[in-house]
Amino acid sequence: QVQLVESGGGLVQAGGSLRLSCAASGSFKNIKAMNWYRQTPGKEREFVASITSDGNINYADFTKGRFAISSDNTKATVNLQMNSLKPEDTAAYYCNIEAINRYNWLSSYWGQGTQVTVSA
Repeated sequence: QVQLVESGGGLVQAGGSLRLSCAASGSFKNIKAMNWYRQTPGKEREFVASITSDGNINYADFTKGRFAISSDNTKATVNLQMNSLKPEDTAAYYCNIEAINRYNWLSSYWGQGTQVTVSA
């Protein structure tokens, strides 16, 4: 069993900042990548940012230097610093990890999501 616990969501005014965190625990071995996605009602979940175990980082274009992802593989945590937030960033944000499970398969695990609401 793998658990991802997200925290840090909330309500913020446009231009403000939030820091999301995600801690993973359970029966997995090597984490290959840690990712953030987001979803708004009626839309598909979309990629926000990712960081691999060897430090490669990718961002969705809409982050445009406003967001920064970081991780601590030894603690199985990943963070997303979000600055200069806009109302269109309002969404449920989901943590995702890709890890080798105890059967030596590459598996994907999801958190429950944390709501970010940006007011105009």
